Amino acid sequence: MQNSNETALLVMDLQSSILQNLEDSTSLVNNVAQAIAKARTEKIPVIYVIVSFRPGAPEISESNKSFSRFNNKEMWTTEFLKQWEEIHPDVVPEEGEIVITKRRFSAFTGSDLEVVLRGQGIQHLVLTGISTSGVVLSTLREAADKDYQLTVIEDCCADRDAEVHQVLTTKVFPTQAKVIALNSWMS
Repeated sequence: MQNSNETALLVMDLQSSILQNLEDSTSLVNNVAQAIAKARTEKIPVIYVIVSFRPGAPEISESNKSFSRFNNKEMWTTEFLKQWEEIHPDVVPEEGEIVITKRRFSAFTGSDLEVVLRGQGIQHLVLTGISTSGVVLSTLREAADKDYQLTVIEDCCADRDAEVHQVLTTKVFPTQAKVIALNSWMS
C-alpha cells in the first residue's frame, strides 16, 4: 500500500438514489464499507464524492445527452435534493470526512476535488464507486491526465452492465491504473 499520507480513498456516487439502478447493490456496499474501514484504520483519508445540482438544476443543459434526461427543473427542489444526495447508510461519512459535490461524471468536473487533494498533499487515488462506466472511468481518465497515481478496487466498483465493468477493469483501466481486488487492498 502507498504511503498513507499521500493516498486517499474516493467513495464515488454511493448515493441511495443511484444504487437503486443496480439489480443488487448489497455486495458493492459491503465491499466498499470494508475498504472504508481499512482506510480509516490505516489513517488514509476517505473522500466522498456525490453528484448533485442546485435547486432548479441550472447546471443541466438540454444539449448534454447524458444529463438532459434529468432536465425537469421542477423536480430539483430542495426537498428532492436532500433525498437525492443521501449517501447509503452503510457507508456514510464520519464527522470530519470530506464530501465533494460534482456536477458531471468525473469527480473533478464542477467540484473542488483537486483543490482538496492538493491541500492534503494527495498524490495517489484509490477509486471505488458506481458506475464503472461513469464516475470511475471519467475520474480515472482525468486523474491520469493530472498525473495522479491510481488504483481501482475492482470489486468496489459496479456497473449495470457486467460486461462493460469487466472490459473496463481488465482491458482499459490497467493501462492507467493498478487494478486490484478488495482482498489485496485489505492485506
